[in-house]
Amino acid sequence: MDNERLYHISEDPTIKNFLPRVSPSSFDSIKAKVVFAISEKLLHNYLLPRDCPRIGFYATSKSNKEDIEKFIGPTCAAFIVAVENKWLQVIQQTTLYVYELPSANFYLLDECAGYYISTRSVSPLSVKPVSNILAELTNRNIELRLTPSLLPLAGNIKNSTLNYSMIRLRNL
Repeated sequence: MDNERLYHISEDPTIKNFLPRVSPSSFDSIKAKVVFAISEKLLHNYLLPRDCPRIGFYATSKSNKEDIEKFIGPTCAAFIVAVENKWLQVIQQTTLYVYELPSANFYLLDECAGYYISTRSVSPLSVKPVSNILAELTNRNIELRLTPSLLPLAGNIKNSTLNYSMIRLRNL
């Protein structure tokens, strides 16, 4: 894999080497321990505290007009990330570290979610702190939506024509 910029987000600023681990999520195509990376296009889905449940979604050329109007609405943001209200204070107080990873030895696992994996150890190329998550999302033209509960959205977005990623919903 070449030319794609890949990242790993952590709350730990001291990572020198990412070691393959058992995937925390079930993917039929993962048969070994892996290192996960995220594409630059969907990096925003991980610019939140690790344990924060969230739903990221966006329209594609295959999305129908009704779903775009219902879930995205009148916004100029290309991507929406929804989190529960109770996470706002944690988001405001968390510093994240964005590790850029070399793309060699990674392969695409899930294009919709932007997931790449490698079965080899990976040393980061660089690390950048993000101390103001809300400003970082704003700078990336991401619309952050706060809601009392993600459950109604999760149930409805699964049946839509939008691309989506549901992250850490097991923490609800």
